Amino acid sequence: MKEENLRKHRCCFAGHRPEKMRYSEKEIKPLLEKAIDEAIEKGYVTFITGMARGADIWAAEIVLKKKKTNKNLHLVCALPHPNFESRRSLAEKIRFYKILKSADIVKQISAHYYRASYQVRNEWMIDRSNLVIAVFNGQRSGTKNSVEYALRSGVCVKNVLGEKGDTETESI
Repeated sequence: MKEENLRKHRCCFAGHRPEKMRYSEKEIKPLLEKAIDEAIEKGYVTFITGMARGADIWAAEIVLKKKKTNKNLHLVCALPHPNFESRRSLAEKIRFYKILKSADIVKQISAHYYRASYQVRNEWMIDRSNLVIAVFNGQRSGTKNSVEYALRSGVCVKNVLGEKGDTETESI
């Protein structure tokens, strides 16, 4: 199948780390799950996560849970650089490695860390997706940069928080 046809069935995630959110994991995960369910209903089968703490990890866990009953689903983990997880707590590392172990593909985007490696990873995910499911509160951040890049690139953005900030988003 050609890349443009595959892209039509791919979705990636963009979202803040927990300390930048007003809502807890317990509040956000149901919103992510609903958006993922809507994406699956529309034919999305491949989900790409950047594996950052917070929204990326939560979304990956939801996709893996859904894979148990839907064998058509795939999870791709896009890591920005080697040792991306090194500064996480032990509990966060365990969660991280559990997801990597269950993922269909683990792709390291940059050979080493540099300041822009996170944005390069985000653009790599968006460039291969037709939908971004975002947990976006409107504040300046890497998530905002990703949402704006997606919109400039013609990729639909579904913000589960429903807060637009100063960017326009479209729902699926």
